[in-house]
Amino acid sequence: MPQDSRSIYGGQAVIEGVMFAGKHVNVTAVRRKNDEIVFYEVPRTSQRWVQRLKKIPLVRGVVGIIESSAKGSQHLNFSMEAYAEDEAGEQQEAPVKEEKKSGGWSLSMIVGVAVAGVLSFIFGKLIFTAAPAALEELLFAGVFDNKIGHNLLEGLIKIILLLAYLYFISMTPLIKRLFQYHGAEHKVISAFEAGEELTVSSVQKYSRLHYRCGSSFIVFTVIVGVIVYSLPIFTWDTIWERVYIRILLLPLVLGLSYEVLRWTNALREVPVLRYLGYPGLWLQLLTTKEPRDEQVAVSIASFNRMRELDHQMK
Repeated sequence: MPQDSRSIYGGQAVIEGVMFAGKHVNVTAVRRKNDEIVFYEVPRTSQRWVQRLKKIPLVRGVVGIIESSAKGSQHLNFSMEAYAEDEAGEQQEAPVKEEKKSGGWSLSMIVGVAVAGVLSFIFGKLIFTAAPAALEELLFAGVFDNKIGHNLLEGLIKIILLLAYLYFISMTPLIKRLFQYHGAEHKVISAFEAGEELTVSSVQKYSRLHYRCGSSFIVFTVIVGVIVYSLPIFTWDTIWERVYIRILLLPLVLGLSYEVLRWTNALREVPVLRYLGYPGLWLQLLTTKEPRDEQVAVSIASFNRMRELDHQMK
């Protein structure tokens, strides 16, 4: 399979597996309890107007996030179904093998899962945006009048809540394994970008941290949010006005954060400037774990299958 080092790939961890997004197809590889690796393959299709929007700075970030939330939820659901079958002792490998193209789902089911994924992301982001603002207002409203100080405290509360949430969920066995697959995904992408042959031993040499990770994006939304909310034109007098402004500015914060993520990734080889991406890498110390060899093998299988199908669909 020809290697194109200029290609930029992304992915996500799923239950007992990894999904990689190619130019023409998204592929998930999942290891079943009988050690067989099964695949879920979905061609990437986007309307022309969506593709045009994804070329516009600021707008492309929001469009990309919504699209990835919709499509990622389908692959996560596939992995959860396989995991549930294994846990229930229902070793029905044949139906799963037949799910390579569409998962055996009807169009309405696929759309329903996609919509649920988007709504879950939007709801979660609204809560993560509004709750810290309201909490800071309730706890520190009369402490001082400096708006920037209040915004910094709001950002600190967001970080504390985020770290606490990630720490506690990472203690559960299922999420710990999910984070190990997240680390395996990063290792494969880093090895590919370095032009390395994708074997378990070679991939394991690479870091589980990556500049272009969604975890980094979350950190940047907090930092960018503090800066945007501190602009003189955005003032508030009541807690409701403060929350309302945060919600209205959410698309702008998301769009700017995506551009910052792209920027830090582009500068990761530049001395001094590479440190701009370190806050995101630090968060990945929680959202990724060192993977085992068998988990890296699943990640490699997913990536190779995605590349193979991408090459066939050119």
